[in-house]
Amino acid sequence: MSQPRIAVLLDENTSVDGSRYDMTKGYFVGIQRAGGWPYGIPYVPEMVDRVVREFDGFLSVGGRFAYPDEWYVPGLVSPSPASERLPVERALMEGFLEADKPVLGICAGMQMLACLHGCRLVPDLRQLGPNIQEHNQGGALHPIRIAPGSRLEEIVGSDLTVNSFHREAVAEVSDRILVSAEAADGIIEAIEVPSRRFAIGVQWHQELFARDQHDGNRIFAAFVNAGGAR
Repeated sequence: MSQPRIAVLLDENTSVDGSRYDMTKGYFVGIQRAGGWPYGIPYVPEMVDRVVREFDGFLSVGGRFAYPDEWYVPGLVSPSPASERLPVERALMEGFLEADKPVLGICAGMQMLACLHGCRLVPDLRQLGPNIQEHNQGGALHPIRIAPGSRLEEIVGSDLTVNSFHREAVAEVSDRILVSAEAADGIIEAIEVPSRRFAIGVQWHQELFARDQHDGNRIFAAFVNAGGAR
């Protein structure tokens, strides 16, 4: 059996001017080490249908840009810049979900997966209450609680320590997703879409562990294996 071909959406330098694609190699390393072939996908709308048809899985990566206002809880909007990534990413994710091909969302990718299934975000997770810890820490490590019986528990087990590098968070959850992990302060760290064969989102940056011996890399392996199972 040939190695699954994984479409990896490229990120961009929105923190500067959005003039170039810009992302860590860890996404590609994680997929390659898990046995897949990763391919970077640019923001070309005309490519969407062909990518959905010809690739075996979709990896939606981290990034900082504004989602539509209606994806946030009422009265709040994102201060981040707009991005031409948004419509292409949405079309790709919806296409892969409709085809029931594996989808893995990391950080912003998890948030899009959540919002496409009726969830809402807050642009600054500290707005969720005084007990919320700082999560935009550039990789500070913390444990998460993994939901018993979840697909995530099946993949990585009941204990996992992850990094933390995000400002936005899922604040309202719909009945179309399962919250499969939380931080100690209640911030949602992972979700699943039970109606899909493999659709998982993680809030942390697993790609930063891609070269390490880290149990979370089993997520890449499960994702790639799901791509080869059709």
